[in-house]
Amino acid sequence: MPEFDISVIVLVGITLFAAFVNGALGYGFSSLTVPVALLFYTNRILNPALVLIEVLINLYVLFINRASVPAVWKRVYPILIGLLPGIALGSYLLASLHPGWIKFVTYTVLLPLILIQAAGIRRPIRSERAIGLPFGAGLGFLYSVTTVSGPPLAILFNNQGLVKREFRAGLGLVRVAESSLTAIAYYYLGLFSTESQSIFLTIIPGVLVGIPLGAYLIRRLDAETFRRICMSFDAWVVGFGLSRVLIDLKLMASPLAYSVMVVAILLDVYLLYLFFKARRPGAT
Repeated sequence: MPEFDISVIVLVGITLFAAFVNGALGYGFSSLTVPVALLFYTNRILNPALVLIEVLINLYVLFINRASVPAVWKRVYPILIGLLPGIALGSYLLASLHPGWIKFVTYTVLLPLILIQAAGIRRPIRSERAIGLPFGAGLGFLYSVTTVSGPPLAILFNNQGLVKREFRAGLGLVRVAESSLTAIAYYYLGLFSTESQSIFLTIIPGVLVGIPLGAYLIRRLDAETFRRICMSFDAWVVGFGLSRVLIDLKLMASPLAYSVMVVAILLDVYLLYLFFKARRPGAT
């Protein structure tokens, strides 16, 4: 089978699964799609298509959680302000840097974020407003370069003790702002190419099916266990992608580069063991 056909099949499959996860958990579309899709596409081609999809997804998430917006608005507006400089800088770098180095940045940033999230580390921050602006700038930069912001947002909101509805409303507010602003920046930088439009049209049907399906089926699943298994999938794929890009950039030789993947898998397996051990009946 030609490589192009394989890339399209994989893209349709991973975006359908990622949309299912996003419908179930309220986030996860880009953080699951990007690590797999980058094995076949560059960020410069992939990102514009995903940003358009995420504008639609995030508007949907915000709409269904709109009742909780007043409870979280004051807590997230510093993040929204901080997004602007980060998105401007990240979008410019995406248009300027070599695609291989953008992939390297994407995988290198994602892997520790996923593992920190999987470890469930929480240390509440007392001054949310003080951290909001720099966090928003970093988040905007990360999103505009990678289209991924779910892991750091989930870490922050879980860390600050937001309940389910407030968690999703906060995610919706921030992600509507970051995806919309990034789409505008991409447009002015001329990043919406024919290839990006083709990817958008390829994956939109799966998104329209996956999101409502995930929202429906999560009622029959243990949400926390499902979320944790998705993290493991993400960590393993990111570890593999990072190993591949290290070889492509000639930073490490094969097979030594795959030691990065092995370490990521071993760490995740250990964290997964701790997760299930803690959930056993009678665990303290």
